[in-house]
Amino acid sequence: MKLPPIRPQHWLIFAVVAAVFFAWGAWLMRPQPAAQPLPWLAQWQTDVLAPLADDRLSLVHLRDAVEGELWLQPNLDGARLLYRADLPGADEPWSLEAEVGLDQAERDSLMAAAGLKPTDKEQPLSSQLLLPLANRPIIALTLLPPAPLDVARLAATIGQPRLTLELAEGQAWVYPELGVTAHLQDEQLYFLYAVPRHLLKQR
Repeated sequence: MKLPPIRPQHWLIFAVVAAVFFAWGAWLMRPQPAAQPLPWLAQWQTDVLAPLADDRLSLVHLRDAVEGELWLQPNLDGARLLYRADLPGADEPWSLEAEVGLDQAERDSLMAAAGLKPTDKEQPLSSQLLLPLANRPIIALTLLPPAPLDVARLAATIGQPRLTLELAEGQAWVYPELGVTAHLQDEQLYFLYAVPRHLLKQR
């Protein structure tokens, strides 16, 4: 049984399909643009993250880096004093929340002065308290981008992580020397969490 001859228009279709696949393959193999680093984070690595990792970042030093507000957050297991700010120097307005280290007597004193109970909602505190609390240590710090960020930009800024952990949802990139943990899902950065280096080693 003889096969029907291939007509010229069939050759044209084959050529078009081959050209499409060739172009698609070339597009997939094209060099990807390098991820843009976060210049402000590189500066913060020196001014904020490194001192925090060494357990020598105080409230006054953090305030020198970015102006913010104090918030008192009642809890059944003890009040938390938080310092919150937006980062105007960033490409996008990242948010910061830092916890100020207090002893139990200081927590109780702030709760009494604010007239709050453990079940009350958090409240902002007067900026006048920044002066008497200036030398209190920062014990934890969280940085949140306005939207999930390409994690390649983090790597381009502070390098690849020393350790990668699989979480119930997503991954954690751990930088022990900086006391920093980056939480991500699907190659997107959701937030950075930083503590003094010795605390990260205990976790």
